[in-house]
Order: sequence, then C-alpha cells, then structure tokens
Amino acid sequence: MPVAAADGSGWDAIVVGAGIGGLVCAGYLAAAGRRVLVLEQHDVAGGNAHVFRRRRAYEFDVGVHYLGDCGPDGILPAILRGLAALNRIRLRPMDVQGFDRIVLPSQIINVPVGWEAYRERLCAAVPDERAGIAACLRVFEAVGAIMRAVLVDPPEVTRLTRRYPGALGWSQRPLTRLFDEHRLSPLARTVLAAQSGNYGASPAGATVATHASVIDHYVRGAYYLDGGGQTLVAALVDVVEAHGGQVRTRAGVRTIHCDGGVVTGVTLDDDEHLSAQVVVSNADYRRTLLELCSDTTAFPEAVLLRTRAAVMRHPWAILYLGLATQPSNLGSANLWWFDHEDIEGAYRRSEAGDERLPYIFVSSASSRPAEQPWACPPGHGSVQVMAPCPAAMQGLDARDGRYRRDPEYRSRKRWLTTALLNAAEQALGPLGEVIHQETATPLSHQRYTRSSGGTPYGLAEWGGIARRPGTTTPITGLHMVGQSTRYGSGIAGTAVSGIRCAGEILGRDLMREVYAGAVLADATRLPDRTPDRDPLAISRGQLRRDARGLPKLTLLQPDSRVAAVDQPLVRVDDGTL
Repeated sequence: MPVAAADGSGWDAIVVGAGIGGLVCAGYLAAAGRRVLVLEQHDVAGGNAHVFRRRRAYEFDVGVHYLGDCGPDGILPAILRGLAALNRIRLRPMDVQGFDRIVLPSQIINVPVGWEAYRERLCAAVPDERAGIAACLRVFEAVGAIMRAVLVDPPEVTRLTRRYPGALGWSQRPLTRLFDEHRLSPLARTVLAAQSGNYGASPAGATVATHASVIDHYVRGAYYLDGGGQTLVAALVDVVEAHGGQVRTRAGVRTIHCDGGVVTGVTLDDDEHLSAQVVVSNADYRRTLLELCSDTTAFPEAVLLRTRAAVMRHPWAILYLGLATQPSNLGSANLWWFDHEDIEGAYRRSEAGDERLPYIFVSSASSRPAEQPWACPPGHGSVQVMAPCPAAMQGLDARDGRYRRDPEYRSRKRWLTTALLNAAEQALGPLGEVIHQETATPLSHQRYTRSSGGTPYGLAEWGGIARRPGTTTPITGLHMVGQSTRYGSGIAGTAVSGIRCAGEILGRDLMREVYAGAVLADATRLPDRTPDRDPLAISRGQLRRDARGLPKLTLLQPDSRVAAVDQPLVRVDDGTL
C-alpha cells in the first residue's frame, strides 16, 4: 500500500478541497496506486454534501436533497461502482409519479419520472399551449440525451445528432430564446423552468443545454440517499484512506506554488509546506486563480480577464427548521412553491434588488422512508426552506469571521429569516411548534466552502453564458475539479469532473472503463460497515476522527424529551451560520 513520507515530501498528488469532485478524483488516483493527500479547510469533508447537527437531536443536509440518473445505467452509480463504493451507500427511488411538486396559484403539478409522462403532465397543465410546450420538451429530451452521451459514450453523439437534427444548434442558446421561439406565456415558461433552482440561474442566464441536462438527470429517475449526503462523503473518504491516501481536515491551503508554470506543492494556512508534482484544486475556481496560485503568468491574459470579470450563479438562503411535528401536506416530494406565475419576471425583479423571494424550495429528509432513520426525534420534522437570495443579502464578505456580529448583517438576516418563515407557512400551512430554526446566508456559504459570492453552483458567465473551464490548465501539474468546470453543477456534475480529471492525470478514459464494468478500487481494503459507524466522524479523516468537538446525537424516544431540545424558541436567529 503506497504511503507518503512522514515529512510530506512523498505525495504524488495533493487535492485542495474535499468536495465530491475532489474526493472522487482522489479516490481514483489512490485506487490506481498514486499517493494522494486531500486537504480540507473545514472540520469535515464533503463541501456542499456535508451535514450538520443541532441540539443533539436534529441533522440537516446542506445540499444533497435528491439525486438524478441513479438507475442501473446511471452516471453516479457507475462512478461509485468503479470505486467499490456503490454498495456502501443506500440509494432509494423517490415517487415516480411525483418526486417534485410544483405549486402555482392556479394549480399543482406533480413531476413524474419518464419523458413521456413528464410531457403529458406539463401539457395538461397548460393545454392551450400544448404545441409550444411539447416542442420545447422535445428539444430538452434531445439535448439531454446528447449531453449525456458526450460524458459516457462519445461515439453515440454522432448518431444522436442525426436523430435529433437542430438540437445542437439550440444547446448553447439562452433558455429564454427557446421560450421566445415558441411564443410561450409567462405561465408556460414558469411550468417549464420551475426547477431552475437546481442549477441556480434564470432562463435568461442559463443555456438550453444546462437546463436540459438537469431535467434529463431527474426525469431519468430521482433518488435520495438513505442517511443523507454524509454517507456518500464517508464512503469516498474510506476509499481514499483504504488505498494509502490521507484526508486532512482543518487544513486550509494558503498558496498553490506554481512558479515558472510548473506546480511544486502547497503551503497551508499554518505555514506548513507540502511538495507534489500534481495539485488538483477543488477550491473555488476564481479564488484558485486569483488568490491561491503563486504565479498565473502561464495563463493567457484573456483567461485571467474572464476570471476577474466572471459572474457567479445565484447564491441561496436556507432556513433550517426542527419542528415538533412533520408537516402533513408535504410528504416525501420536494416542493417548488410560487406565489406568482411569471418566473422570468420574478428573476428580473430579484436581480434588480426587489426584496421579495422569487420562489421557495422545500425539502424534508425526515418525511422519507429509510432503513437508516434520519437524525430527527420520532414524530418531529426536519425541514429545509430555500430561496434564491435577494440582492439585499449580497455584497458582504465573510473572510472576516466577525461579520456575524455586524449589526447590518444581523438586521438583514432577521429580515431574511422572517421572509423565509412567512413563505414556508404560506406553502405548508401552520408549522406548529418550532423547536429549532437557523438561517444560512451566502456569507455562511462563503465561510464554510470559501465560494465566490456564496453560491453552491459555480460560474454563471465566464466570457459567455454557461461557458466554463475544463479540468486541465496551462500550468504543468495543476488541475481543476468542481462546480465551475464544464461538467456541470450538482453531485453528479462534480463527480464527473473528478473522474475526468483523474483520467487525464492517469492517461486513461476512466468513464468508459467504469461503464464497461471496471472496478479500480480493492473492496477488500475497505473497512467494515459496522452499525455504530458515524459518517460525520469518518468524514473528519483518520487523523482527527476522535478529536474533540464532534457533535453527538441523542435520538429521542417518542414519549421523551431532553433539555437540549426542550428549549423555548426565540424567533431571532442566533447567527450561528
């Protein structure tokens, strides 16, 4: 088993940031025999996939609310299978008749699995515009199929472009242009783009390919992780460490050394220097180029100009609620709730500074069947209410941790909490007793993931709408993975960036290999999955697994309460996030 030298000089590759893209890349490199070190500035690995705990009773998933394309031929299962990690998590299908519920003032639309069912459901919602909606959906289905083939079966792309003539011509145009082409009403546009929050951009700010790929992703089958996103993170950490790699948390990187256009290693925030000839940055793309790299002269000036001027996708605000009862009208579906029927107008108003929330997204892990019960007191509800963050909460910077005590920030955050809470009560009805509430803002996201603008979705405009960099760079040995790469946002998109990057480093088409059934990792090296395994502890890495400060859970019995939970609610956020 490859092990790095004790002085840190023996690493073949260093991965900066332990999001899904970084962990997948590290897993494949380690499985191929490379000595890999993963450095993560936060207390646990996972990035947008990690969970946090409150009051010793509630656990909240930051970003893994549901996954798409996880059937037998799905992209994410293939990537995990190649790491011998697929059977270490539990993927459960959501309701095929309605994994998402779009709630508009005039109607409710349950979004089903399958393109034909999806087409019929949306056309029935706006029957007077059936022809235009059907035409848009034909483009989505075609472009989605082509984009998927680009990732998993490039030879198939030629056949698909012949089968769907004109689809590629639409792929890089703004989504709103397609709507204009078919003269759709605001209602029809809202129905078609209601789930645009999955990639954090308005129809004017997203290409048809971006939207089509995400819709295709879920229509091919929506799933959720039994036990939450941290189970996926822990499975990937197991793979890295079992194959001789190391995951170090609370190890922020200050500098990536690349003088003369060649990577030589990194320096940590505590001045420790580590050497490697390969560095993979899973950190924010803009910060990697403009702040972490010691020398960017190898990059073309046009790339640096585009990066300085880059626009990020929408940041989000999230209200985490621990309720004494599970909302009766939510069920296991995700909820996209609108108090209007003009999504493009709502986006324009929000981007111009309007304080109204464009819409909200509601998800409740505690309402879903699970073999591994969600961390929530029996009978209680764990609910998340999310919305694109209004401009009033943007423009601040989280680099100085004292922002949480800033009077202006606290005032804005109280206003935002009230707005989210009011919207939740309109969408769900009376919430009953609220045991815990906590609001995360874009600054919270900056603090925990160091993302530019506090967005979980990466670049919106990088010299063009949805234009994004690849995983290679002009600097020898420096690679990029994550939300801002061309492979897209979300868990699957970042996982694809990870396997593609590892393949480029190793000189292999790993995606083709795993789709053909190859398993690179050695399953016999992986630790046993014992009942007492805590994914959050595993995600701290072996060096800090037993360190102080890990939140514990005291799961309640139905007829009991504990002091940590039985506290009166004060409807003023405590500023923890």
